[in-house]
Amino acid sequence: MTKEQQTFSQFGKSFQEKLGRIILHDRVFANQMYEVLEYKHFDKKYLQAFVQSVFDYKEKYGTHPTFAIMVPVIKDESQDYPELVKRQVFDYLSRIKSGDVSGDDCEYVKEKALDFCKKQKLKAAILTSVDLLQKSSFEEIQKVINEAMKLGTDNDHGHDFIQDFETRYLPKARSPVMTGWQEIDSITRGGLGKRELGVVVAPTGAGKSMALVHLGSRAVLMGKTVVHYTLELAETTIGLRYDSAITGVPLSMTFEYKDQIKEKITNIEGGLIVKEYPTKSATTKTLENHLDRLRQKGVEPDMIIVDYADLLRPARTSYKQELRHSLGDIYEELRGIAQKYDIPVWTASQTNRGGLNAEVITMESISEAFNKCFVADFICTISRTAQDKTENTGRMFVAKNRNGPDGMVYPMNMDTSKVYLEVLPVEEGGTIDSVVAKTKEEQQKWLTSKYKKFSGNGGNARSQEQREFKQNMKNELRALKEKLDKEKEAP
Repeated sequence: MTKEQQTFSQFGKSFQEKLGRIILHDRVFANQMYEVLEYKHFDKKYLQAFVQSVFDYKEKYGTHPTFAIMVPVIKDESQDYPELVKRQVFDYLSRIKSGDVSGDDCEYVKEKALDFCKKQKLKAAILTSVDLLQKSSFEEIQKVINEAMKLGTDNDHGHDFIQDFETRYLPKARSPVMTGWQEIDSITRGGLGKRELGVVVAPTGAGKSMALVHLGSRAVLMGKTVVHYTLELAETTIGLRYDSAITGVPLSMTFEYKDQIKEKITNIEGGLIVKEYPTKSATTKTLENHLDRLRQKGVEPDMIIVDYADLLRPARTSYKQELRHSLGDIYEELRGIAQKYDIPVWTASQTNRGGLNAEVITMESISEAFNKCFVADFICTISRTAQDKTENTGRMFVAKNRNGPDGMVYPMNMDTSKVYLEVLPVEEGGTIDSVVAKTKEEQQKWLTSKYKKFSGNGGNARSQEQREFKQNMKNELRALKEKLDKEKEAP
């Protein structure tokens, strides 16, 4: 066998240096490699020395070393190294500390390295079996091959409370993607973090899709790559909403200002992929397959948006399964995507009937499946009355927040004509009860002032103006009821 077939040289120096760093920082992977790795697999002497020091420490003290302890260990052992190897090892340690030996391709390095080492062990076992075959020792052959096949398998039994003490205190980066709402970012420690699921809840027509576009546009403006899945609206419609959200040009005027919009979005550092699937045709597995294809093309998403989860089809389903159970499965699968790809995922959910006329929407109004709430890390609701829609206002209620306080009601400015959503500071005394009472009072004043010109005759007189006033009120309420009934019946 050639040297390239026996070592990692075929993968290059960068690959080998990243492998050494992973062995130091990843205890579980190091345990797997300990069974199959031979130091001669590295074609660089300083890497052989470094990895051997890691495993020698682990074997002697029964615990995995940290970077901090490896520095004095290497200093002590390097007295026996050749001068060149000594300099190279310390240079390698320095580059690990500075972050130069890092990257987002760790899973690739781990997979290829482990596969290579296991194959080397299997080749050795097969060569041993040739000699055993001549002796007709079939049971021994089977034993040798089986042992070789078992080497390097996943032997993670979980977090050892004593041995893994240092692991608990290593800094873990959430790397949150900000929402663009200062009030929300302040209570979520900077936005939605990696491996977290956020849900925007609103009744139909209240702006949940607009809120998702806002979240995506803020991420793009911050230089992030966003993948936006739309299961209800066309890709081009979502694209136009992003144009409006980023530039401030009203949706009705995007075609008129096409050239100016193009000039502005061309200079954005972030990226956006909008992918459309017909309603109830895609599963979370469909989304995963699409994400894998994007990654093969070099597109690494920083955030995923699904508009909206209730319109997905569950990956695992049964004809006997109730809707509320299948919806719960979908949200669990979405959180699984967030964990698998190590990025935040935003989606939306529709309220049940109780949320249609609510001044503040709480989790009790979430449509069909309350267990959606169990897996989400952040849930906010958006409520808008008829008056809010005419005055471009609304309210956001933080229903759940794993990373900070919840239960606050924030007033909002909302102009859906140009995808503008602003969350304002909490007003004094902004409890749910006080906000509901205040909103009802404002609605009553709004309706009264709208028809005040009809209410000036006083006494018990049944004037023509009073009859017109009552009739107009009835017509308005009837029209509102018909609109709500249609929205309820809409798919």
